[in-house]
This record gives sequence, structure tokens and C-alpha cells, in this order.
Amino acid sequence: MKCIAPIYYVSISVILFNLVPMKMISRAIAFILLFQTFTVANAQDTFSIVAVDSVTGEVGSAGASCVDLILSFPNFTPDFLGDLFPGIGAINTQANYNATNQANARTRMLAGDTPAQIISWLIANDVQNNSTNRQYGIAALVNGSPQTAGFTGSNCLNYKNHVTGPNYCIQGNILLNQAILDSMEARFLNEPGDLACKLMAAMQGAKVVGADTRCTNNGTSSLFAFLKVAQLGDTIGNPSLLVTVKTPGGSGIEPIDSLQNLFDAVTNCSITGTPILTFPSPNIFPNPTTNAVTISGKDVMDLKSFRLYDMKGRLLREERVSVLPLQLDLQSVKAGVYMLELLSPSQQTHHKIIKQ
Repeated sequence: MKCIAPIYYVSISVILFNLVPMKMISRAIAFILLFQTFTVANAQDTFSIVAVDSVTGEVGSAGASCVDLILSFPNFTPDFLGDLFPGIGAINTQANYNATNQANARTRMLAGDTPAQIISWLIANDVQNNSTNRQYGIAALVNGSPQTAGFTGSNCLNYKNHVTGPNYCIQGNILLNQAILDSMEARFLNEPGDLACKLMAAMQGAKVVGADTRCTNNGTSSLFAFLKVAQLGDTIGNPSLLVTVKTPGGSGIEPIDSLQNLFDAVTNCSITGTPILTFPSPNIFPNPTTNAVTISGKDVMDLKSFRLYDMKGRLLREERVSVLPLQLDLQSVKAGVYMLELLSPSQQTHHKIIKQ
């Protein structure tokens, strides 16, 4: 993997030093810090993923949001919500982001706490005594084995949720719906490449207009995006891979496409940017199920085939569809969670199915 140098931004405090008398500098700095704390704390960060690789020891984070960093927070880099700890783990801190909560999470991980322990500590020790509007995703290597944990406060803005797997946690708020998270998960699981490739695939899974619903009128999923991976031997704050994008509101530029272009310039993955979601979603019932599910609705009228994967990304079944609605027999698979991929000439959609 090639390296890409981090992008640096000029702090507004440097500009102020040239505009105000020296006796006012301390007041100006205090105001800036107060302004940053207030405004960023009230910013909602939308969809993101953290993941670790127990084979390579790599840890990674990626995410995007419909917050105009160029206009509102010019001194914040797009990856501010993600912390990487080489060989240890990754933490994403979002939804009413608070830098002190993030710093506390960082301290707990470096102290050796597991993801679940960190989440419990953050809930009990929220800096503003209100964890109900926070959202966290944590993945770590604990004695060489991956562990994950997520948290979505009850007062985060809808749609909100998180999903966890053996080595990843995906979370979001102000989302179009659950399909955004499910699509990110499916693309992450089905991508055969390394951790960086899997994270980029997950981001492509959320490339839907209005994935962050605030960006619907902008015609994009978000306004800024980032992806970073730390390898064994990296130092904290200096990951081997860091790509970031921030676009102005109203530009109509898709950040995930721009992120893909930067990513392709420094990696060897061959991830396509084909749109994979349209809405509304088909009806899948009953779900959970004991034996079979029926897939129906106008969204599947041109359905040509389907694939069924387990949660490790292994293909279990692939068949062409000749009769609609589709009756999918699941008697031959064990109880558990599966990912169903529906394919038509115009789209791919991914849906989680629970077999009891």
C-alpha cells in the first residue's frame, strides 16, 4: 500500500493574530476555543465504520456527513471524528460530537479497556451528563482477537442505528433508512480485498442521494468523507493511508466519488462506484423467519437473480429468478443472520434476513 500525506488546514486563530492587538489575543483564543466546542458539539455526524484485521493487525475508520466543513468548520479535517490506535483498535465518536468524550474514549482504549467497557464508561461518564444524543462505534484487537461494540443514544436524530460484526461496527444518524447501514455492511463483507478495500467498498454502499437526509437537495450522499488505515508500526496520528474530501454545500459534488478517486491513486483495489440502492425497498416477509421468506413489491418486478451470503461474506446460494414474487426457501441453512443480494438490470440491493 502506498502512503498519502495528511492534508493540513490553516487555523483561523493564526489569522486573528494578525488582525487584533496583542492584548486581545488571549480573549480571541478563548472565544475561538469556546466557539469550536459549541459548534462542533452540535454537529451531527452521520454514517461511518470502524474495523480491524486480526491477520495483518491493521485498524481503520471511514465515514461521511452532510456538514459543510468549508463554510462552518474550516479548521477541522474531515477525519476528525475517527481515532486510530495502531495494532490496537479504532474509535468513531459522532452525533453531537464532543472532543472531551472522544479524548476520554482514547484514554480508555490506551488503558486496555475492551470496546464494550469503553462504551459503558462513556455512557456513565458523559462530559455533559447526557449520553442519549451520542453515537459511538469501536473495534479493537483484544489479545489478538477482534471485538466490537456500538452505541446509539435514544435522542440521536432519526433514522438512527448501528450494526456490529466480528471485526466491524457501522453506525449512522439522520439516515434515509436502515438500508444505508445494511448496504455498507454487505459491501464490506463481500469485498475480497484488504481492510482498506473493504472500508472503501462500505463507503460506496452509502453512495445514495440523501443517505444523510440533509443532503437530499444537494443531490449527494454527504458533503465530506474520509478513509484511513493504520498499519503495525505506524504512530498515532500518522496512519499509512489517509484520504479526505470536503465539498461546499450546493456544489452537487459527490464526496464518495471524489474519495474513490483519491483512494484509487494510492491503492490497488478495483472497487466499482455503481449505484447499488434505489428506494423504496421491496417487501421481505416474514423476517425473522423459520423456513422461508417472500420477496415482493414493485421494486422487484425486473428482478433477475439473487445471491445469499453468510455474515462472513461467503456465497451460499446464487440463482436466477423466473417467478415473482420470489419464494426463498431457507430450510437448508442454519439459524443465524444472512445477507440477501437482489440483482436487476438497473440496481443491486442488500437486505438482512434472520433465520430462527
